[in-house]
Amino acid sequence: MNQLSEHETETLLREGLERLAERAPDGHEVRNALARARQTRRRGRPRLALAAVAAAVIAVTAGVSIALHAAPGAQVTAAAGRPVVSFTPGWLPDGFTEQYRSSGPGITPQVRRWLAGPSRITLSAYSTADPDWSQTALRIAALKDQVVVNGRVGMVTGDTDTAALLTWMADDRHVLTVAVEAVPGARAVAQDVAESVTTDDPARVRGEARFGPLPGGLQEFSTTVQGASPGDGSTAFDASAVTAPRVAALHVTAGAGSPGLGGTTPVPVRGGTGAYRAPAGPLEGMVAVQLPSGHWLTVSGRQPRDELVAVANAVVLDPAPDYAWLGTD
Repeated sequence: MNQLSEHETETLLREGLERLAERAPDGHEVRNALARARQTRRRGRPRLALAAVAAAVIAVTAGVSIALHAAPGAQVTAAAGRPVVSFTPGWLPDGFTEQYRSSGPGITPQVRRWLAGPSRITLSAYSTADPDWSQTALRIAALKDQVVVNGRVGMVTGDTDTAALLTWMADDRHVLTVAVEAVPGARAVAQDVAESVTTDDPARVRGEARFGPLPGGLQEFSTTVQGASPGDGSTAFDASAVTAPRVAALHVTAGAGSPGLGGTTPVPVRGGTGAYRAPAGPLEGMVAVQLPSGHWLTVSGRQPRDELVAVANAVVLDPAPDYAWLGTD
């Protein structure tokens, strides 16, 4: 099957949530429906009745606000391009290795991905302070066919024999999703992965480079480390405009692959000679330079050439990037 991109996965979920919101019942109907829910059991593990665990959802649906308190260990902390991913699954199917981590400050999503050939399992965490995810509890409450994840109600969308997307509120501040693709029995796998997630072992996202000082009006947005093994690891990090904090405006990569240098002109950068390509049509402007390690540093965006060069000059290299986890289970 075709794999879903990060954007397609989020779009699928959000469209489903919007459809649910359109037919959301009032608070009394939700309260009555949840109260009639029966206890369920799966694989010998007892679950709480939906009526017992839905109190928080009912409170929201009835118009009672929920205090925003993070679960222990769930707070996202990010500084100087070294964020963490706070949520970790305690169980995955055999053969899956972690090959992607991404996180950042504030409401930047936390994403981890494991692959086994064409099969993928992605664990994502979104902040309820993000407007796109702030109403998730209400939307889940509107769904008749709910699931329970460690005592919290959730829902499954995009459910097929080999793909499923499970969404639940891990705590009052985080919406979690488990996306399972090209895996037989995807719904059951998603449920097992979700129920194993804890905040006991947060993982860092530390690549081979990070932002130095940024031009006025820009702020750090996210850092991503990915690769099939430590030998082919790469780092990417984005900055956003302060006025549009959820949209990347500047993209930087550091890794072994050489960027396409066609149509570039020489430019002084990082004490040597790099390459500059002016923006043209949909292509952003780009500054690229080879690092002492042999890897390439590339900075791209719509900013003027001198600003891209200044960002490249300010990038801080890390002599000990954390690539050891790439390709491990």
